[in-house]
Amino acid sequence: MRKFPELGQQEILALAISLEEEHGRIYADYAHGLRESYPASATIFAEMAEEENEHRRRLIDLYREKFGDHIPLIRRQDVKGFVRHEPIWMVRPLGLDAVRRQAEEIEQETKRFYEHAAERSSDTSIRKLLGDLAAAESEHISIAHALSSELLTGEARSSEAQTQRNKFVLQIVQPGLLGLMDGSVSTLAPLFAAAFATHDHWQTFLVGTAASVGAGISMGFAEALSDDGELTGRGHPWLRGWITGLMTTVGGIGHTLPYLIPDFRTATTVAMLVVVLELWLIAWIRARYMDTRFLRAVFEVVVGGMIVFVAGILIGNA
Repeated sequence: MRKFPELGQQEILALAISLEEEHGRIYADYAHGLRESYPASATIFAEMAEEENEHRRRLIDLYREKFGDHIPLIRRQDVKGFVRHEPIWMVRPLGLDAVRRQAEEIEQETKRFYEHAAERSSDTSIRKLLGDLAAAESEHISIAHALSSELLTGEARSSEAQTQRNKFVLQIVQPGLLGLMDGSVSTLAPLFAAAFATHDHWQTFLVGTAASVGAGISMGFAEALSDDGELTGRGHPWLRGWITGLMTTVGGIGHTLPYLIPDFRTATTVAMLVVVLELWLIAWIRARYMDTRFLRAVFEVVVGGMIVFVAGILIGNA
């Protein structure tokens, strides 16, 4: 995976072409999915899809002029720093609010990409086109803001408040949720394996604490080094790393603390109750902030966590 500053002008144009093609298809999907419930918004997304296709044509024309007919395939997943957008078919039936948020995230990210790319370009014609496309993405961001009125009739929602909420979700909720999920689930097996292998509350507490702190350090560094936040808008990498690491540790410590209770049976019972509460809390947060259906979130988090929990008990009793 390449870092953005390592890309040359030819590679930047190839990546821009790929992004515009992807976005055009995404907006066409939006238009198709919203056609019955929100026809006016569907029309807007259809027009945005055509605009993205026009941007792609302009980029291809300039690329051929500068570098020839062969355009290498460079996609967002080939370059470090881009956010992975959940496929729109996974959040059907489409809700306008969910679509608007995702469209706004896409346009914000693409706008930053064009701005950074234009700054690095030494060719006047390339820099001008990239600057023009950055301005066009700003217009799309304004359109995405305005779409909320069709969903929230009679309810005012300022663009500033919406921007702040999106920033909060992207920079605080997502890394915190990532850490909480990893800490809560990954420490279940070693904790309960130690519990049922030793039947000693203090030894179990030490194992759970070590697993929680170790996972927190590992996840914190992994998140901090994942990207610099410039293209994604995810904020300072070390702040994200600190949030992820802290919440990973909290997720593991939550069901470790009951083993400070001297009575092993009581401690294990309380720890199991804490696990259930943690998993349901994670499922609720995913449903509340990540546009995930609650039942799907429950299946992914609670069922997965229970499997790890049972595996730990079986290993401890082996």
